Amino acid sequence: MTEPRPLALVTGASSGIGFELARQFAENGFDLLVNAEDTSIDTAAAKLRSSGTAVSGFRADLRTAAGVDALWDAVQATGRPLAAAALNAGVGQGGTFVEIPIEKELEVIDLNVTSTVRLAKLVLRDMVARDEGRVLITSSIASTMPGSFQAVYNASKSFLQSFAEALVEELKDSAVTVTSLMPGPTDTEFFDRAELQDTKVGTSKKDDPAQVAEQGFQALMKGEDKVVAGSAKTKAQGVANKVLPDSLKSKAHRQMAEPGSGE
Repeated sequence: MTEPRPLALVTGASSGIGFELARQFAENGFDLLVNAEDTSIDTAAAKLRSSGTAVSGFRADLRTAAGVDALWDAVQATGRPLAAAALNAGVGQGGTFVEIPIEKELEVIDLNVTSTVRLAKLVLRDMVARDEGRVLITSSIASTMPGSFQAVYNASKSFLQSFAEALVEELKDSAVTVTSLMPGPTDTEFFDRAELQDTKVGTSKKDDPAQVAEQGFQALMKGEDKVVAGSAKTKAQGVANKVLPDSLKSKAHRQMAEPGSGE
């Protein structure tokens, strides 16, 4: 009898970094349960199956507790343990804080923060009970700087970065690992959805999501605590952000994200 392939869960997997993370798992011997909120996840699952892996697509809106619970029920319904989980689902929102509707800001918090904590609680309790498993949390290089004109988004990523690093310490005596993935600006649908098309960051050259995902996957498999992923420029920014004062980083972020800065 052949050994069963390990199972991985990837959220936000219909496009961008999430899809490329799923591709990394598929090409490295994992079966997959992939999630997004819309029907595009079915198309993504079909593409991923072309590598010969078993892929199940599951629609759920993780902004709600019911959506997270439904996804976890789908994981349990496989009857298989999760070897890895990439908690990648996220959304952004650019603009002036006082002008952005509060509903849009709360969607950022609900998806980026609340859903990640809810799902991590379920995933990690199961992994710790088995004393095996790997979790990747998609943070961002944005977590290292105050996000002028993306105030709630950057704050949500700062939360995730702190959360992931705290879990690393809590779980250091177990066989369960947590890795935070910290991409820079990446060529995905994020900037259109976040209404950043007219900004400098929205119009500038961006990193390849396939490169970001490959570096993230490699870090996860090595059990690394965190990885700044993407181009050499992004990695250099990650180094610089360790020493620059917050006031300068906030001003620099304004230059990148202020509405109209890309014109």
